Amino acid sequence: MAQPTRADVDALVGPATPHFAFQIRARVRALIAGLPQDDPVRRYAEERLALLADLGFASTKAEHDEEREPRTRAGWERIPSSAPASDPLPRNAA
Repeated sequence: MAQPTRADVDALVGPATPHFAFQIRARVRALIAGLPQDDPVRRYAEERLALLADLGFASTKAEHDEEREPRTRAGWERIPSSAPASDPLPRNAA
């Protein structure tokens, strides 16, 4: 297999949705598994892995969603649709 590139990582992460974030994260991990720790593509992919982890606990990748329902509304603190990937819901320890 050819050396993975940033473009390969972007091809996997770019179309990610909350529903498939964790499955895509697993594919990115497999893609970079053989790269050394100091490889720039690995470092880039690890940043994207963090985005995917946040996205898995969110409802959108949107960073600017001013019309989002506020989390202060009763019961909304636990509804993923109130959380973009830039500000995901807290992860449950359970």
